[in-house]
Amino acid sequence: MNVNGIGAAGYPALQGARKAQQNVAGKSFAESANNVAGAKPHTSIVYMKTDDMLYSGCNGTGLSFYIKYAEGSTEDDPTVIAKGVDENGDEFEQTIHINKINPKCASIVEMRALEAHTGVKKLGGFTSLPLETGAMGLNDRMDFMDMFQKQISDMKLLSQKRTAAYYQYSMQAYWDFMNKK
Repeated sequence: MNVNGIGAAGYPALQGARKAQQNVAGKSFAESANNVAGAKPHTSIVYMKTDDMLYSGCNGTGLSFYIKYAEGSTEDDPTVIAKGVDENGDEFEQTIHINKINPKCASIVEMRALEAHTGVKKLGGFTSLPLETGAMGLNDRMDFMDMFQKQISDMKLLSQKRTAAYYQYSMQAYWDFMNKK
């Protein structure tokens, strides 16, 4: 291929290179991409953590929420309220009974509630949950124990012994929770 001069971005323009596609209907690429199949624009809301919150955060899908103990929560039936916006930008509110959470079939919101309630230690702010949870939506359910096994295996393969040990500790905390029920 021969160089044919300097392109618009300061890079060499190549012979035979296609002309850059113009914006569709005067919209920017981001506007066009967000408008695919009528999808709502992807936005994230950040809830600033207050003293009465057990958890406040979000993930890579746009799911963002906070968790507080419910008014009627007791030691025998710890109950939390999760409020936020899902990956589509729709508001939600869920009541979660901690003792009914099954880490072998749980949502990310349930596991964040369990993580906060049980006090699983976070390594320097690092989550106790597997990294895959960053792609989970509000209603997705996963076997977190299998996810832990995979994460531990991956960390060992990468010679990340401390990280593997941390996930092993985290997984054991959730096994202990399940065994107490």
